[in-house]
Amino acid sequence: MSDRDTQTVLLSRPTVLLVTGVGVGLLTLTYVLGVQVGKQSAALRQSPNRAAGEELTELPASLDDQLKQFDNRELDKAVKAEASKEVTKAPEPTKETSEVKAKPDVKPEVPKGSERWTLQIVATSDEAEAKRVAAKIKGAGFKPAIVKVKNQFKVRLASSGTRAEMDAVSAKLKAKGLASFLVKAE
Repeated sequence: MSDRDTQTVLLSRPTVLLVTGVGVGLLTLTYVLGVQVGKQSAALRQSPNRAAGEELTELPASLDDQLKQFDNRELDKAVKAEASKEVTKAPEPTKETSEVKAKPDVKPEVPKGSERWTLQIVATSDEAEAKRVAAKIKGAGFKPAIVKVKNQFKVRLASSGTRAEMDAVSAKLKAKGLASFLVKAE
């Protein structure tokens, strides 16, 4: 009988509650980690979105190259759209004139060394945010332009110039607390 007394373990109510709480906590942690690992492995198993029959044959271009291509293409479309609006606007007919002539769509020749640049301040999907930033730019003494490209509202300066001119304007914007970056204009 004396062997029995030495092997007896006394557990109080707080000890039982503590052991139960730690056990439930460990089970919960194991469950949450299992769910996270399952989500990640499922995401890795899904194939990336590609066109039918298209396979990745080479590595994609660097991020800089991708951004340059995107900015130039989107800016070209936006500049052409703005230019066509200005070119096709005709004066209102009056009693004296019965025929209104539109200006021809003429693209000026730009020498290679004198590329035109403008500054972009922000690109956002929120139109109210774009208008707020444009108002801030206008308050700083610059003329803003909001260009909508797909679902993005891009706030840019309405004027363009050489790279050196736009760098100087960028410094003025930065002094007024507005960050900007160069984008190519036509």
